[in-house]
Amino acid sequence: MKAYVYGANGAAITDVPKPSPRGPQVLVKVHACGMNRADLGMIKGHVHGSAGGVGTVLGMEWAGEIVELGPDAKGVKVGDRVMGSGAGGYAEYAVTDYGRLFPIPTGMDFEQAASLTLALTTMHNAVVTNGALQPGQSLLVQGASSGVGLMAQQIAKLKGAKLVIGSSTDPKRRAQLTDHGADLAIDSE
Repeated sequence: MKAYVYGANGAAITDVPKPSPRGPQVLVKVHACGMNRADLGMIKGHVHGSAGGVGTVLGMEWAGEIVELGPDAKGVKVGDRVMGSGAGGYAEYAVTDYGRLFPIPTGMDFEQAASLTLALTTMHNAVVTNGALQPGQSLLVQGASSGVGLMAQQIAKLKGAKLVIGSSTDPKRRAQLTDHGADLAIDSE
């Protein structure tokens, strides 16, 4: 299969073996993939946690259709439209644990879904799971014009935050923060 791989001479499209799901994994035919800062770093040869380096199939988030299940995959089936995260999203097929998948909502296309997974899970964990935001509380989101910052503001509003403050040093981006959930936009410079 074709994949975008980091090699000794940088990143390039090349042929690699198609992965096979094992245990709780699923194989997804990738229809669209997202790009975030970690991806940009890995394209330049940096590592992100345990991912990266020569031989890495790049891409950490993607959307597509399940084509094969590992024997221990649960709650999903072949043909499901999913968005997910894991290694190897810049390829024709990606394999990941079934627990890293979300169903694509009705009416959402693959391109939209591919851009959501990491920002959504990162900010849900930060704001809801670990931050334990409760209705009526306030939240300050620094760097609010980034993908994860915009997601944090929207999650906070959906969870009933009384006041959501977004910061950005860029005047044009700061002016758009109220369109994405901020009640107040401030210059953090």
